[in-house]
Amino acid sequence: MAKKDTVKKEKPVAKETAGGNGVADFAVQTKEELGKVVWPSRQQLISESAAVILMVILVSTIIYLIDQFFAWGAGKVF
Repeated sequence: MAKKDTVKKEKPVAKETAGGNGVADFAVQTKEELGKVVWPSRQQLISESAAVILMVILVSTIIYLIDQFFAWGAGKVF
């Protein structure tokens, strides 16, 4: 006879907090976490935003040109 494999079911571990799960506790914890965030300077924000916008323009232009090339090629074939 074959042995039956027993599968152990693990009980989920509940995270317990001392302050409870209320809205006020959530607001306090959110304020604490936002205090830990390192916010970029204005110059860093502007330069990185400009880099992202330029990359989006570059990639979209490349995709557009490739699409136009394939449309031209399909027009020649069909």
